[in-house]
Amino acid sequence: MTGRERILAALNFEPTDRTPLDLGGMPSTGISCFAYPSLVQALGLPPRRPRVYDTGQMLALPDTDVLDALQCDVVTLQTNLTNAFPQPALWHPYDFGGRLDAEVLDPAMFELQPDGAIVQPHTGAKMPPNAYVFDTEHAGQPLMLTGDLPKPDLDAVREQCRAGQPTEETVDAVVAMARQAREATDRAILFNGLHAGIGIAAHTGIAMFPMLCLTEPEFVAQLHEIIVSHTIAQMERFLPKLAPYIDVYMCSADDWGTQNATVAAPQVYRDLFQPYYRRMNDVIHQLAPNVKTFLHSCGAIYDILDDIAASGFDALNPVQWTAGPHSWNDWKDKARGRIALWGGAVNTQATLPLGATTEVIEETAEVVACMKEDSGYVGCAIHNILAEIAPEKVIALYRTAAAV
Repeated sequence: MTGRERILAALNFEPTDRTPLDLGGMPSTGISCFAYPSLVQALGLPPRRPRVYDTGQMLALPDTDVLDALQCDVVTLQTNLTNAFPQPALWHPYDFGGRLDAEVLDPAMFELQPDGAIVQPHTGAKMPPNAYVFDTEHAGQPLMLTGDLPKPDLDAVREQCRAGQPTEETVDAVVAMARQAREATDRAILFNGLHAGIGIAAHTGIAMFPMLCLTEPEFVAQLHEIIVSHTIAQMERFLPKLAPYIDVYMCSADDWGTQNATVAAPQVYRDLFQPYYRRMNDVIHQLAPNVKTFLHSCGAIYDILDDIAASGFDALNPVQWTAGPHSWNDWKDKARGRIALWGGAVNTQATLPLGATTEVIEETAEVVACMKEDSGYVGCAIHNILAEIAPEKVIALYRTAAAV
């Protein structure tokens, strides 16, 4: 099977010749740019600068020879870049204050401070000299316990939506890149572009927006109506042209879980999120019947798996079975035949960083053997592979998953 055939078969709950795998298909299945050079070396491949395409999480855009070596079946397509084919004109050298010989889209977005920290002035994000990712104060999620709950101005949201409509030139450029990607690879193409725009932390942060959902649900419903209607209008412009060239559409990133439970009660999801996601997914499936929709939602979301499936999503990532009281077996049983699971092959908070390579192999083999039952599974770690992870563990993860 080709990578595309393997991924689509899994998402259709059909048999595959081996476990389909992903590295870097979207910005939660990737690898730190600090870990990437060692992985390239350990695979016996020629050295190269990592291309840092996510400059918050500091993720490397995987090269196709690395995907070949790890038997990965997915490439990424964003509105401005892809790894399906070379785009040398996009990338420019930047060494992050001497810490990493890399390439970025725009070196001017970084400023090196006297203490060795690097800041991104346009966002306020900062990477201290001993850190491997950028962050902002309170992680951009402040908790305010006095005064009225903050909420977006609906007229401003409407105007922002109107101003954000892409031009025909933008649409045509994305479609042209997707067409070239389709011609360049037989891997599945995961489009990470026009997102739903709603989310439990999308507006005033994960500390505040759930409270607004409880105290002013009518307001939240109005907000979601505006945003999802705008998103659907964009999809109606993009998808008829884009659909022939993509296979999976990451249409929302909406982290509903903490380490122990959902961020808000499941009924909040059912009342204020599910109807809008369902509308969006129905439109995508109508406009692009062969394209599968993909939701990213971290944390202990076992209690809303039924509701996510009922929202019309085809695939769920990152399958964080380590959060909450439910095992990977429970997650698989809940999702079986209803929504494909994409991720979860190894515990990235404990086993991958702290365990021996043999423990990575043992856990990956056990989890993947369960997850791939009745198909409906794409293998990768629970979220990104971080900077400190030794390359032999990464190789063990992928080779074990492929062999199960």
